[in-house]
Amino acid sequence: MGQGIAGVAFMDIESLLDRRAITPKVSASSKRQALSLVAEMAARRFDLDAGEVLEALLAREAAGSTGVGAGVAVPHARLKGLDRMRGVFVRLETPVDFDAVDARPVDLLFALLAPPEAGSEHLRALARVARLLRKADLREQLRQAHSVDAVYALLAQPASPSAA
Repeated sequence: MGQGIAGVAFMDIESLLDRRAITPKVSASSKRQALSLVAEMAARRFDLDAGEVLEALLAREAAGSTGVGAGVAVPHARLKGLDRMRGVFVRLETPVDFDAVDARPVDLLFALLAPPEAGSEHLRALARVARLLRKADLREQLRQAHSVDAVYALLAQPASPSAA
């Protein structure tokens, strides 16, 4: 991990995401179904209850959409049963309405799941993922990637330090 201001480590995507938490092509017909797919993947991969994960993600969405624009959503929740921050990446075959800030449908979801006690680490991870997915060329490459390894390689590129 790179070092940031005052020795705080930059959040590297590879510390959040492993290959078994990536689905490069899946179908969903709604925001709820897309979040349900994320919840099911998280439950299998991190030994969580899919219903609890979905409930936490939907509760967060009720507070305001995590659709950040340009076809990207960063759903997130705090969950008991996690020992550290975890990520799940899903690319939808067909974008779904996500009530995003730019009203565009979403096809790239990078969900972040944190233990209840995660404080600034949770916020740093959200910022890192949002910064990464603001890159138009990366979003397009993710949309063209057809394998888990290709998606992982794109997302796990080393973080470049920034003033953000």
